[in-house]
Amino acid sequence: MAVVDTETLIDAWRRLLAGSGKPWVLFEHGTCVVLEEPGGGLADRATEILRAYGPVSVGGPAGDFRVLELKNGEGWLVTGHHPDVVTFVALEDSEDPSHLAVGMLGRSRRDRDGRDLHVVHVEDGRPAGA
Repeated sequence: MAVVDTETLIDAWRRLLAGSGKPWVLFEHGTCVVLEEPGGGLADRATEILRAYGPVSVGGPAGDFRVLELKNGEGWLVTGHHPDVVTFVALEDSEDPSHLAVGMLGRSRRDRDGRDLHVVHVEDGRPAGA
């Protein structure tokens, strides 16, 4: 699997979540956990969620995915069975732009992130004092 550039991912997620006011945590292979209810340490909470909802088990909800094409043409978002867990796949990351190929790539990255649980960035998008 190709190495995903951390700075490129951070920039992409900042653009995607600009103005949302939500904290988010980025994992090594491009999976982002957007924290709707962030209580406690952000990285710890996101790691709990990804530990439970990241690893793939085929034949159940953890194997399911949905591919959303980004309007700006820079790639896709691949969702899974938890609404706050999303993986970004850049346009140049997939030779095959079909939703099946992109979805499988995003799902495999989510699986790796759910097993490795390596946080590479935490961003608290909440207004000061929130």
